[in-house]
Amino acid sequence: MHTRTLGRTGRTVSVIGLGTWQLGADWGDVSEADATAVLDTAVQSGVTFFDTADVYGDGRSESIIGRYLADNPSLDITVATKMGRREEQDPANFTLGKFREWTDRSRRNLGVDTLDLVQLHCPPTPVFSNDAVYDALDTLVEEGAIANYGVSVETVDEALAAIARPGTASVQIILNAFRLKPLDAVLPAARDAGVGIIARVPLASGLLSGKYTTETTFAENDHRTFNRGGEAFDVGETFSGVDFEAGVAAAQEFAALIAGEPAASGYSTAQVALAWVAQLDGVSSVIPGARNPEQAASNAAAGELPQLSEGFTAGVRDIYDRYFRAAVHPRW
Repeated sequence: MHTRTLGRTGRTVSVIGLGTWQLGADWGDVSEADATAVLDTAVQSGVTFFDTADVYGDGRSESIIGRYLADNPSLDITVATKMGRREEQDPANFTLGKFREWTDRSRRNLGVDTLDLVQLHCPPTPVFSNDAVYDALDTLVEEGAIANYGVSVETVDEALAAIARPGTASVQIILNAFRLKPLDAVLPAARDAGVGIIARVPLASGLLSGKYTTETTFAENDHRTFNRGGEAFDVGETFSGVDFEAGVAAAQEFAALIAGEPAASGYSTAQVALAWVAQLDGVSSVIPGARNPEQAASNAAAGELPQLSEGFTAGVRDIYDRYFRAAVHPRW
């Protein structure tokens, strides 16, 4: 497993991390035993970075991670959590008092005195330009409640606003073969500032696994069913905001592109999709989720894939330009 420095945290993390939204059982039922098995397999496969949030299963994901790490105290795992979605999305709620309340709960869930990295969880856009917000986050660092802070964003403009702040350690953003806008300005700005980039939704909610057809259905409590139109949260979080049928067609072309790439020989479509993001200059870690140990092991193996060719990247850009640029690029 290759490793990189996670921005201003100074921590070394695996280029393939583990997103743990699924472990909160927000994508369908996942038992605690199965969730623990996913964590264990990921670690055995070289993963050293977990990403969670206080709202994943209303803290269930954090608590499972906390119990797992308590049972395995010798592990050197960096845990990033997120805060800010437990209240109405009003910029007035992003205060030092609320931050203390939210981080205290996460510290209890994770069983730690100091959180490794806390990210604002896609807050309202005005929050990113509010000096008082960053002052409050700096105070939490000074008090020892958190070691570092970052942001999770929906848009490129939000990412650039956060990168410009000297205390921002990392930015989490949707980045995959169907969402290329961050390559234009965000990755260069982050590299220049020493800010880490955490790439989320790297498989476009599974589209880039190449396994879906236009007839594929999902569980009723899966956001790929209930959020296709953005009914629950930003539609960009579900299938990266792309039309499902177009995504299925584009994924078939992506799989065909892989067939002609020597470095991808022996790897699955999903593994190549993850590796392509992980190999981008400026990306610190990619955080696919996993509902079972087999998925966790397969995802982690993407961190060992040889360097993909420039021709492959040109093919990725061509697919994006034809299928998604007009609809996706202006929106996020």
